[in-house]
Formats: sequence, structure tokens, C-alpha cells
Amino acid sequence: MPNDGGHLMLSPEEKTDLLTREPKAASWIRRLLGSEEFLNNKERWCLWLVGISPDELRSMPAIMERVEAVRHTRLASSRSTTQELAATPSLFGEIRHPTKGHYLLIPSVSSEKRAYIPIGFMPSEVVSTNLNLIVPGAELYHLGVLSSSTHMAWVRSVCGRLKSDYRYSAGIVYNNFPWPENVTGKQRQAIEEAAQAVLNARAKYPGASLADLYDPVTM
Repeated sequence: MPNDGGHLMLSPEEKTDLLTREPKAASWIRRLLGSEEFLNNKERWCLWLVGISPDELRSMPAIMERVEAVRHTRLASSRSTTQELAATPSLFGEIRHPTKGHYLLIPSVSSEKRAYIPIGFMPSEVVSTNLNLIVPGAELYHLGVLSSSTHMAWVRSVCGRLKSDYRYSAGIVYNNFPWPENVTGKQRQAIEEAAQAVLNARAKYPGASLADLYDPVTM
């Protein structure tokens, strides 16, 4: 959760402008995905300053301006917990992001018109916001089960709704899902092959967003 007043966020234009002013900032900028960016293939970036040294941070005035703005925004909050975060203005308000490997990303809100919720693998270099849920270290098997009609029947039965859209949650939907027990190697392989087939089908249309691919008309 950023809780940054937008100062750690970068549009494509802001990213270009910042790198023009601060070329050294390139290693501290990462792709950022909320559910909107994930589903519609929209470009958004963020300053990910985890582990930056004080001297390197101070050597980049344009980034210092943004970090200082985060600090003032948090101090001006009426919430004491947000005010406390002003002590670490270079960091997101909450960080639960995997430091290595990959994770499975599930958008927290998805249209009820879709037969399936679009889910995908992301490298740890891509930052997910709190508008998604993530499963670190997930494998093809997990993608296959979560992309199945069985799981979607569960989603339609128990998930919350935002208007009529699916509102996926960890506590109600994922953690309570009755995962298959005593799965044989043959069954697991079939699920993994089905999951890979989904990824292969997406790869045929690199210019299409997940919203395009999962639209019930164009699907």
C-alpha cells in the first residue's frame, strides 16, 4: 500500500522527465500494477527505494523532492498511524512484496461478465499494489486450479461484490477454498498442461490486454 499522496507514483511521462533530470534514478524505478493496469495493460511506474543508501538518495534532488512531499503528506494526515509513516517517507506505507522469484497476481476487483478472473504470473521486479492479491512462489498447478470453472463456481458463491463485480479476497475466497486433496501425479500434470495452454493462448495475441482476451464476446 503506497500511502504516499501519489508522490512515489510515476506516469510514463513523469518517468521520462525524471530520468532526464536524474539518469541515476533508473535502477530505482519499477513497473507498478494495480488491478486497472494489470487488466488493461496500462503503463505505470513507481519509485521503489527499498535499500537505497542515504548518500545516494541525497545525490538525486528530483527524487528527494518527491520523498519530502511524501513526508509532508503523511505528517498532515489525521491518522496517527499514517503520521508515524512519515519517519520512512522513501518507502511504501506497507510492503509485503516478494524480494525474489515470481508471484501469481489476482486482481481484487473483476467484472462479473467474465467467465473467469484473469490471473497471471509476475516477476518480483514488478510491484503489485494493494488493489491486487498475490501468491508468492505459486506454480502452474496453482494457476490451473484458480483458473478453473470449479474455482469460479466457488468465487460466484462466496466472494463479495463491488456493485455487481467480483471482489476477490484472501480471507473469504482464497483461504477457504477447498483445494483438491490426494491429487495424483497424472491429475496434477493435466492441470499444469491446461494452465500452460491458457498462457500459450494469451501469448498468441501480445498486443491484447487481459480485458480484451477475457471479454465474453471477443474471447
